[in-house]
Amino acid sequence: MANKNILPVAPSVEPEVSRPDAGKVISGDPVHTTWNLEERDGLYCGIWQSTPGKWSIAYDEWEYCRILEGVSVISEDGGDAVTVKAGDSFVLRPGFKGSWEVLETTRKDYVIKV
Repeated sequence: MANKNILPVAPSVEPEVSRPDAGKVISGDPVHTTWNLEERDGLYCGIWQSTPGKWSIAYDEWEYCRILEGVSVISEDGGDAVTVKAGDSFVLRPGFKGSWEVLETTRKDYVIKV
């Protein structure tokens, strides 16, 4: 039974393919694929995937993530590195600055609130 208020879990939208800004890339040539499932009123959700590489990140928004597959290392400037893998969930808060390194192609679902 179809319900317009329930979005499918599997991406049924055309993916967007991008790369981090060249000035943010630390190593490799990461390619990002994003399936945006919903964008409204400052809320964004979907599925994101990246191939191996490392780049600088800086967050002005809240982001909840759950790793679906792969392995990445998230490092905060001046802090510890955290390895995340399938099944791990976490929140990145506004003001977070550091780097994201994909060791094995990583796929996550996300919810962003700006």
